[in-house]
Amino acid sequence: MKPAIVNLLPFWRQILGRLRVLWVILLPALLLSGCVEYDVGVNFQGQHHGAIVQHIKLGEQLTSFSNEQAQEWLKSIEQRARQLDGKTQRLSEQEVRVTIPFSNGTELESKFNQFFNPTAKKKSPAKAGVPLDLPSLDSKFYLNQGNWFFVQRNHLIYDLDLRSLGVLSSNGNVIISPSSLLDLQFSLETPWGARSVTQGENAIPLAVYENGHQLVWKLQPGQMNHLEAVFWLPSPLGVGTVAIVLLVLGGYYLKYKAFPWTMTQPVASPTLSKVQE
Repeated sequence: MKPAIVNLLPFWRQILGRLRVLWVILLPALLLSGCVEYDVGVNFQGQHHGAIVQHIKLGEQLTSFSNEQAQEWLKSIEQRARQLDGKTQRLSEQEVRVTIPFSNGTELESKFNQFFNPTAKKKSPAKAGVPLDLPSLDSKFYLNQGNWFFVQRNHLIYDLDLRSLGVLSSNGNVIISPSSLLDLQFSLETPWGARSVTQGENAIPLAVYENGHQLVWKLQPGQMNHLEAVFWLPSPLGVGTVAIVLLVLGGYYLKYKAFPWTMTQPVASPTLSKVQE
């Protein structure tokens, strides 16, 4: 029996070794479960008025585990918002709200891409010893607009590569998904409502609120995320032009009791008729 027991020892050592590695991988996930909530919203109040609204909340597990790096990350978000004429509000030490206004679709596209794809990374001298080793994310935001005189058609396209947040195997499959660590959402609010037109393997879950006026996508960490939506906005220029035309026509009718395109025959006077005879 002794030789048999000796032969089983390497087998049990291999199993224990694998369990030790698995425990080391899962322990941070258990400690930091639900550590970051990040909600990004694009809110349209009209064709020339809207805001990019972000709500970031860090869990107590993350701040207690690495509070200094977490605070530096929040400060970098606030700094980028101020560079784009945005405002920040600290709701607590772990929670911040960011509002970046925009006046048209071109400005929205520019500010959104600048915020999530900063070209320059400045280091604070006071915090030079705190490494901000954040993964690079590929974020591409597009907004195609078409003017139909009375209304404006908007086609929003957003591609976000979050594969750098996942732990991948040699063949590219996700071994550990950070979905339990990160709660990421993207929302779109419009005055007339919107509809999703996302199709394909990278399409992500969608929820509809307020009778279609708000669409919310659940972003998937560790994966490619693709979303598309179409919505319409009233055109103040077109509506104003129609209102002016109607006002002019109304005044014309009140004065002449007829519209300009109405053909009226002149009535000859009786005296003139007798002279002609």
